[in-house]
Amino acid sequence: MSTPMNLSYLALDEAKVTPGLLGFVVFAALGVATWFLLKSMNTRFKKIDFVEEPEQPKE
Repeated sequence: MSTPMNLSYLALDEAKVTPGLLGFVVFAALGVATWFLLKSMNTRFKKIDFVEEPEQPKE
C-alpha cells in the first residue's frame, strides 16, 4: 500500500503569483505590433481605387 503524498508545496498563493515585468513587456509589444499592423492596413486600403462595374445580365 502506498502512502499519500503531501502536495501542499504545489499550492500557489494567488496573492504572490503575478505576470511580472516579462508579462507586461510581452503584452505591450503585442499592443504596439497590432497598432503598426492596423496603421499599415489602413494605408494600403486608402490606396485601393475600386470602381464597381454593373453586373452583365445572363443570356
